[in-house]
Amino acid sequence: MSAITNVGTNISEKSTVIWNVANHLAGPFKPHEYGLVILPMTVVKRFHDCLLPTHSKVLETYEKVKNLEVVDGFLTRASGYQFYNTSKYTFETLLADPENIEANFKDYLAGFSGNVQDVLSKFDFDNIIKRMVESNTLYLVIKEFNSPKGYLGADKVSAVDCGYVFEDLVRRFNESYGEEAGAHFTSRDIIYLMTDILLSDTNFNGQNFTVYDMAMGTSQMLSCMEERIHALDEDATVTCFGQEFNPSTFAIAKADMMIRGGDPNNMRFGDTLSEDQFKGYKFDRIISNPPFGIDWKREQKAVEAEAKLGEAGRFAPGLPKISDGQQLFVLNGLAKLADDGKMAIIQNGSPLFSGDAGSGPSNIRQYILENDWLDAIIQLSTDQFMNTGISTYIWVLSKDKPGYRAGKVQLIDASHCYEARRKSIGTKRNDITDYCRELIVKAYGEFTEGIFGDKNGIYCESKIFDAVEFGYNKIVIEQPLLDENGKPVLKKGKKVADASLRDTENVPIEEDIDAYFTREILPYAPDAWIDKTKTKVGYEIPMTRYFYEYQTPEVADDILSRIIGLEDEIAVSLKTLLHKGD
Repeated sequence: MSAITNVGTNISEKSTVIWNVANHLAGPFKPHEYGLVILPMTVVKRFHDCLLPTHSKVLETYEKVKNLEVVDGFLTRASGYQFYNTSKYTFETLLADPENIEANFKDYLAGFSGNVQDVLSKFDFDNIIKRMVESNTLYLVIKEFNSPKGYLGADKVSAVDCGYVFEDLVRRFNESYGEEAGAHFTSRDIIYLMTDILLSDTNFNGQNFTVYDMAMGTSQMLSCMEERIHALDEDATVTCFGQEFNPSTFAIAKADMMIRGGDPNNMRFGDTLSEDQFKGYKFDRIISNPPFGIDWKREQKAVEAEAKLGEAGRFAPGLPKISDGQQLFVLNGLAKLADDGKMAIIQNGSPLFSGDAGSGPSNIRQYILENDWLDAIIQLSTDQFMNTGISTYIWVLSKDKPGYRAGKVQLIDASHCYEARRKSIGTKRNDITDYCRELIVKAYGEFTEGIFGDKNGIYCESKIFDAVEFGYNKIVIEQPLLDENGKPVLKKGKKVADASLRDTENVPIEEDIDAYFTREILPYAPDAWIDKTKTKVGYEIPMTRYFYEYQTPEVADDILSRIIGLEDEIAVSLKTLLHKGD
């Protein structure tokens, strides 16, 4: 197994230890409420353990500056982070006075800096503390979190690893709620594939990268992008930006950013589709796994209003069907992508082909392809995500393709490029190991057609197309309405169309429509004509068809022989069963 899988196992073990705090919550809290306690307590413990080494220094500094008008700068320098705590208490001293645990714990929380208070407010933590006090579980919960196994200090648990502990805890919480399958958590193996694709052709020279995730969850995609960039260029600087709509995951993301030393103000709360927090921003890299299969009825009014702004808004090319808003996130990303920027975004199969010519989904594909922004699509295997087993795709979009990729789209079928996990996590049964990732990145980087890996085992396949191959003109073919004598019915000297004989044809966009009509239609319907007022341009990417492999059907005699064999086995079993009592 790869190092990624092993690290994931440690993360799962750590989150299991933390989640086992639920043993003390059973009864006063229902199973689907355990996360309401565990998530904010994990954040608080992470802050606590990171600040513990400089706790005394912060208290000394606070005594010196507490009467000054502005103290934040002194205290953050003393703590070594962009946050601090001026309370005299630690988890250890809280446990030493069980009789006053409520008042002392509240004093401890009140000692945090304002940015931590903002994080905790998103959890509605005051009400949770009240319930723990009423059920006599507060002391027990703090005691469990203070155990050696519950330690979350930065010296032992890296920012990336702690982020994945948060992610796993959120997954457990959501599963207890039975949340919709569209809320897919992205495991590290997939994120590293996305980061490596995004950075594969980058010329590093110590520059600053701006990275954005429009549906950041607990911000692990941003953490991994920062980690990967620094691994490739230690002189590079990375500035991360993210938006999230779920209060709990937003709070975790902001907390994570504060601990990593980034600007927590770049983590913003709100619905990306209806409350864009980054209007006018442009980013060098965008990495995201937005929800799919989720409707946008809640955001409909705001989205439609912005669509009416045309090019001044994000949604000018068209709107997808109301039941699935994932293409809106693609448009949001393109609106925010720098002129030399690159985006990797996860989608399901719907954006490849849904919607007929002239529909919103087709028009969005047309907008992307005719601007030559679609660089590649990578099909992953099924069972790659913790909350869904469906097939998924990574869309790679670039505003500045190199010359050799201009006008081309690379399709990579990586559905056979995985290793089965020894133990599944939710519905995640497959991993993209280091070897698998290297194969896919190689296929992408070499930009050639062919098989990468072992066709009888782990492999991916690359094919390259001209972007125009995905376009077509949908033409409407009419035939005349005939009277009782078999003569065409005329109206104002023109033939009246028979609606029952109306048909449509999709003509490749590079082919002349009239030539196609003459060759394919007129020999079989001499009286037919094209209603050119109804011609529409459409785009679709039938990826499954491009990679379809014909499977030779089983020979009929072999099927018959197998059926007879099964019948004989059943007959023997029945005979044994019927005579068992004899």
